[in-house]
Amino acid sequence: MPPDSHSPNPSDVYPIGTPGTPWGDAERAVWLSRQKVRRSYLDEVVTPLKANLPAQAELFEYGRLDYAPLGLGSYVLYGVRSRDWRAGRPTVVVTGGVHGYETSGVQGALDWIAHDFAQHVPAVNLLVLPCICPWGYETINRWNPNALDPNRQFRADSSAAEAAQAMACIQSHGARVDVHIDLHETTDTDNSEFGPAKAARDGKTFDWHAIPDGFYLVADAERPEPEFQRALIEAVRQVTPIAEADGNGRLIGTPLQQEGVIQYAKRSLGLCGGFTDARFVTTTEVYPDGRSATPAQCNAAQRVTVNAALAYLAGAASAA
Repeated sequence: MPPDSHSPNPSDVYPIGTPGTPWGDAERAVWLSRQKVRRSYLDEVVTPLKANLPAQAELFEYGRLDYAPLGLGSYVLYGVRSRDWRAGRPTVVVTGGVHGYETSGVQGALDWIAHDFAQHVPAVNLLVLPCICPWGYETINRWNPNALDPNRQFRADSSAAEAAQAMACIQSHGARVDVHIDLHETTDTDNSEFGPAKAARDGKTFDWHAIPDGFYLVADAERPEPEFQRALIEAVRQVTPIAEADGNGRLIGTPLQQEGVIQYAKRSLGLCGGFTDARFVTTTEVYPDGRSATPAQCNAAQRVTVNAALAYLAGAASAA
């Protein structure tokens, strides 16, 4: 199936498993055998992270992913936090790379650390986990090696070590989180590879939706904060187009909350944006595969979102 497929093709059948039958261990093993390393976590994430770390930031290891039982290697997980962490300050969490293939979620986080982290340190505690799923980054994959989507595993009984270790890290920094921004992309491969793979894995029919051309946000249905979402959309509008709804007023099959914003019940779905108690929470989605935004613009949109969220938090604090 072509990586830029925008429309469903009824003749396409995912090449693993039997249609209508969920995968077992054998099918998962076949899927894993097809995954290849296509870029370097060390070269593209860890090395620039260390090289561009601001003086006000502390780099720390919060865990390790050991895939030896699957015949793979291991990965050190890195976080970045305010060196001057103070109780009583608001805490802002930024997560990236929950889906490793969504490149600007990782690179946007790295750019934000390098260029914007320092200016916010005096007012808030900052905690950034820039690449939660490094194997997914290297193999350009939505899933972890167990064919699990980490972004459905942010729950107490998580089956994904990527999600479990990220949750443990954030929770170890204290109960209070005021803002949580989770950085993602929506790509053409959601239709050409990852959506069909999920349907095949689960023994279901692939539910195709057009990929939105532009930036949008996913709010939490339990904490929608529409004015917060609107402020981020207005900020990002300056660097990349905002996705337009389809003819049914939807994005990826979901009704709009407002322009450029949809919402999910994040906790019940096990999404990364749902597990903290932050009042202000959102998930970014930017489109890197069209002509309306370059990879650099996608990275910029991630940076602008985080900065706009911090500006909104400051305004809310001063108005209180």
